[in-house]
Order: sequence, then structure tokens, then C-alpha cells
Amino acid sequence: MRELNVLPILCFPLLFATTFGAGCAGQTSQTSGAGCASQCAPSTVQAPTDTAVNNGELNGNYAFTFSGITGNGSVSSVFAAVGRFTADGVGNLTSGEMDTNRVSAGPASVAQSFSGTYAIDGDHRGVMTLNFSGSSAKFAFAMLANGNARFIEFDASGGAGTIGSGTMEKVDTTAYSTARITGDYAFGAAGLDNANNRAAIEGRFTSNGTGTLTNAAGDVNAYGTDYAMSFTAANYVVSNTATGRGTMHLAFTFGGAPDSMNFVLYVVNSGKVFVMESDVVTTATPLLNGVVVQQQTSAGGFSNTSLNGNMVIYLTGLSMCGSAAGVPKAVAGLLTTNGSGALTLTYDENYCRAPNSVAAAAGTYSVASNGRAAIRIGGYSLVAYLVNLNQIFVFVSDSNVLFGFGEPQAAGSFTNSALKGTYVGFATNPVDFGVVVFSGEFSADGASPTGNMTGTEDIGAPSGPKPGVAFNATYSISPSPTNGRGTMTITSGSGGNAVVYMISPSKFAVLPLNDPNPSILIFEQSSSSAGTPTATLTSLTLNPTTVVGGAQSSTGTVTLSGPAPSAGAQVALASDNGAASVPSSVTVPAGACPSPK
Repeated sequence: MRELNVLPILCFPLLFATTFGAGCAGQTSQTSGAGCASQCAPSTVQAPTDTAVNNGELNGNYAFTFSGITGNGSVSSVFAAVGRFTADGVGNLTSGEMDTNRVSAGPASVAQSFSGTYAIDGDHRGVMTLNFSGSSAKFAFAMLANGNARFIEFDASGGAGTIGSGTMEKVDTTAYSTARITGDYAFGAAGLDNANNRAAIEGRFTSNGTGTLTNAAGDVNAYGTDYAMSFTAANYVVSNTATGRGTMHLAFTFGGAPDSMNFVLYVVNSGKVFVMESDVVTTATPLLNGVVVQQQTSAGGFSNTSLNGNMVIYLTGLSMCGSAAGVPKAVAGLLTTNGSGALTLTYDENYCRAPNSVAAAAGTYSVASNGRAAIRIGGYSLVAYLVNLNQIFVFVSDSNVLFGFGEPQAAGSFTNSALKGTYVGFATNPVDFGVVVFSGEFSADGASPTGNMTGTEDIGAPSGPKPGVAFNATYSISPSPTNGRGTMTITSGSGGNAVVYMISPSKFAVLPLNDPNPSILIFEQSSSSAGTPTATLTSLTLNPTTVVGGAQSSTGTVTLSGPAPSAGAQVALASDNGAASVPSSVTVPAGACPSPK
């Protein structure tokens, strides 16, 4: 254990000095005089429950994207947001800007300014509050090893509000220009219209760096029917070089009818842009939220050989189940291609609130030179656009409008030992107000034959936020007959069973089988796995413990459970007596403090 005395001559000062109102200065003992008794009473100072010791993990410029549902017990509708902010590493957000869209009579809310605060605890879970003019929003998040984070909205209550999830990613501010968006790109986005009908688009284009998008191709699943998009115009501009905000316009025909979509965009880097449709939400213009990413086009273009090997796919959609419409559906599986047009797919689904599993379904595929792939499996048709070899945007051409992603599975055979370490987990892209979203930090031991997984999750439910909920599960991963497929039994909360598909030792997808409103759960390597020290506040002591009258002071000693992390450890402070003045926080630099004397 490392004890850090925070004195004016060592590191950063933490000096607790009492400040008294008029008529009390200079008193040396407590008095009951009118207006002075409460001001001159002995004061204590305490740290809040959230120790904020890892605030340095969120530091710099970030862009974010969020997909959610706003509603109550009887009605709900789609909601989405994209934006950016700057985190200072000590708990403050500045230069915030956010665009939102929802079902309403007017257009999207454009470039709303916000400020905010955040606090990251010792296990790399955090809370964040965004402050707008006249309103605020609260989020829970968990830090990844690369400095990015997964987050959920955390302020619904009483069965009403907004639930949803998203990602915030560190940005390259040098890419905040139209000229930096250049080359080949693939895109995918999904969402709902004003009647909660689901739609999705995916495709590709080439950007010339001056605002024109050429060689555009795409497909739209318009409420259950796949149409090719024949583009008549496509352009973009990064209009704000200080925030990375811009717009994108796509004009096209599908099914013989003309249409157009307008998007607001926020640049992450030259190879990634978050996009959200900004049109008024109608049946003709659903609210789609998604991403544009650099397409790694092979020399001479793509071909069937561009899909060769194992790929984990995961998708979500909405189903008609008897007379019940809009029931969430989730699917995860392992797609194996042979490089010459043949494939097999093993998958699990939570369909109409019941589990179903299909093993080794045979199919075919054909990849065009621009990366469009037509896939047939039994009676199902799928359309995909390649981002890279064995990496795709994909949707199913049916009324469920299943949309998602495919990622290459890492080489090797997967057993329990591959699922070991610390992970961030979160629920992705909820499609209905009944979906319970979460983010959290988890640890798996890799034991065989049965692995154990524990964690702490923050749950955003319509009934209200549930912070710090314990998670416990057991799991078993097998290399055969489906490499990296496993089962998970959740023993905490309401329990339940799930299926696991390993993408790599640092990432896996989970499909809940018993959840009546499922989503795909993604687990990725967390900050802890990257070797970030976990330091928590174990005590804060004062000497002297009380002060009475005058300009007296008390020196605080902060004790951490271990060395401060590389970005420093920030400890937030507060006083329970208005007569005592304390700094809002103190930051303990990593390795910068001498040993206490």
C-alpha cells in the first residue's frame, strides 16, 4: 500500500481551510451567537462515493454515436445522437457539441452545445453528466484498453425516458477537413421510421477529397424488401474544422422511385466517420444511425477469394410474432467461406422470445469487384458489403430487417483458456424500449472444464438506473464442431442461458437465449487488460480533524490501494459544511510523489 501525503510542498496541494461568514472571523471557539452557530461549528470533509481515481483514462478529444428508444409504458419511438467533446483527464467535459433526431414535427436538433462532468472509478466504470441549456442527461460507461469507451443512457425512471447505447472514440483532429476524407469507404446504418418500422442501408463509395462521392453503390432493406440503390448524386462536406462536424447527402432511386437522405457527420479519423440521418422522421425517411469506414479494397477489386475462412456475424432486428409486432430478434453465428463461393453457417437466434439453433447450414455467395456480396442460405437472402477481407456490413432481406456486422475470427482453436482476462461488456443497439441495456467491467478466469465470469454492471432500464449490479456466470467454449462457440449460464439477477461466439481472445459476442427483449452483447478487452493499475481510494484523513474559527486549516492525507495509474489518479472532494472551503479535487500524479516522511 502506498500512502500519499498531499501537502503544498509535495505534488499537488490539498489544503482544507475553513472560511467563515461575516461576524465569525477571528473566533477561537464555537459560539451560539445568531447567524454564527452553524457557520462556526467544527467541520468534517469527506470524499464522495465515486472516487474518480481513473479520470485520466478519458482524456482528449472524442466523437460519439448513440442509438436509442424514447418512450413510456404505452408508446415509444426511435432516438439517435452523434457528437463530440473534449475531456480534460480530471473530470470535466468542454467544447461539447451534439446533434439529435427523433420522431417530432420538426427537424433534427443541430449542433447543441454542452459541457459536463465525469468520474471513473477504480474498476474503470464511469458516470458522465452532460449539461445543456435547460436540461441534462446522465450516462454510465466502461473504458476499453485503447482509451475508447462503451456507454449507455442512465436516467430513465418510472417506466419513461430514453434507453440506448453507444460508443465514444478518441479522434484525430487533423482529419477535421473535407480533404482528409479520401479513398474507398463502406457504410452501414439502421433504424426505425415514425411508425417503428425497421429499415437499413449499406453500401460503398469513393471520396475524392473535395466533397464528391463517386462509384456509389448500395442496398436498402425498406421494411422487409431489399432494393438496389441507384445513385444520382452523393456528396459531403466537413463544414466545421474545429469540431469535425459536417454533412452528407445521398440521392438515389430504388424500386423505380426517387429518394434522398441527408446525414450529419462527425469525424473520428480519416478512416472512420459517425453518421446520423437528419431528415424529419417519416415513413419515407426513417431515422438511420451508423458509420462510414475505410474500405480496404484489394488490388484489382474484391472477389470470392476475399471471403475465405471463419467470420463471426451478429445481427439484430424486429419480428412479427403471431399478432405481436415489433418483437426484438437477435442472431449470432459462425460463417465459414471457402474462397470460391461455398459456405456454411452455424447460428443461434432468440426469435419470437424463444431460442433456436441451426448447425452447418450450407449456402453460396458471390462477391462483386466493388465489395457487394450476395449470399444465399436455404430460403434466405443476405446482402453484404465488404470493409476488408472477411469483414462486412450485412443485412437479411426479409421482414425482420436483421442488420449487423461480420468480423474475422482469429486463427487457432478456441477453448476456455481463450476467454480469460478483463473485459468491457455492453448491450448494442437496442431496437425496442423493452430492451434492458448495460455497460460494465467483467473478469473471466479461463478455467477448464468450466470457466467463471464475474463483474459489475450498470443497468439502464425504463424503470430506473441500477448502478453497480453484481454479475456471475459460468461458461464453456469448444473448438468443435463449431470453433469458438460456447455456452454461458448466468447465475446472478434473473439468471438465464446464453451462447458465446469467440471473435478473438480479446473480443466475443454473446446472444441471450431467455431474454424476452434481446440484443447482442459485445465484450472487448478492458483497460485492466492493458495493464492499467487499478487504484482506489482507501482512506482520507485530516490533521487536525476539526477546526474552529479564524483562518485555520487542516491537512489531508489520501491513501490509495496501489500506485496511481499512468494518467494520474484524481480524487474528488466535497464538504458537508458550507463553512469549510475545499478544492473540488486533487490529482495524484503517477510516480511523481515522494514517499511520505
